[in-house]
Amino acid sequence: MENRLNIVSPQNPRVKAAVKLRKSKNRQQAGQTLVEGFREILRATESNWKFNELYFCPELYLDTDASKLVSTIHESGIPVFQCSEPVFRKMSYRDTPDGLMALSPLVGEKLAELKLPPNPLVLIAEDLEKPGNLGTLLRTADATGVDAVIVCGHKTDINNPNVIRASIGTLFFIPVVEATTEETLQWLEKHKIQSLAAVPNASNKYTEIDMCRGTAIIVGSEDKGLAFKWINQATHQVGIPMLGKNDSLNVSTAAAILLYEAIRQRHKGL
Repeated sequence: MENRLNIVSPQNPRVKAAVKLRKSKNRQQAGQTLVEGFREILRATESNWKFNELYFCPELYLDTDASKLVSTIHESGIPVFQCSEPVFRKMSYRDTPDGLMALSPLVGEKLAELKLPPNPLVLIAEDLEKPGNLGTLLRTADATGVDAVIVCGHKTDINNPNVIRASIGTLFFIPVVEATTEETLQWLEKHKIQSLAAVPNASNKYTEIDMCRGTAIIVGSEDKGLAFKWINQATHQVGIPMLGKNDSLNVSTAAAILLYEAIRQRHKGL
């Protein structure tokens, strides 16, 4: 690969700048985030996402197509930097890096600019604290054909590298929005989208609600569940039957059950 730049010192300014992007404040100031891993970078590239820079370390490659991916990105005009193994390990936030990391513009769309089909299916997540749970929700949203994901609250930054990792790059091909609860409630009303608040002991079972119309499924934080504002203003409160001693499921599991019910109703015969 011609015209590539080599970084051999962990004190290189680019290395230090990349390490700073692990913190949300620095990501917002720089307007970019870290995307690490072959699968994540490949999915973004397949979605025509444009990175700012790419860093690679052949000694750490775990996938046989890594070199091909680096060449593809380089040929698209994105600057690429080959790193020594100590340099890459300093930049990496993974326990087992695979030798690929990109600097990316921040991901996220504006609520007012969302373009959705008729009768959309939307997932709303409020105050999730764990990046892994948000990433898993995004993967479930992809699997169930969700048209957009709206994240309310600021406990988890959608541009957290661990969200991108847990979602395996889903952020790059599903519209994801950060918005306040008030903004989202107004948006739902404006677009005549019914909202289903997942709460324990709700009188309505989730299978009793027509999800073929425009529907937003709302799930809450891992420890406290949904805020009262969502519960009180949702079109329907829905529950999932619990036959054991526990009264709630992991947020990702609950969302999956509700979204797959939407699939069952919308796609007969699947």
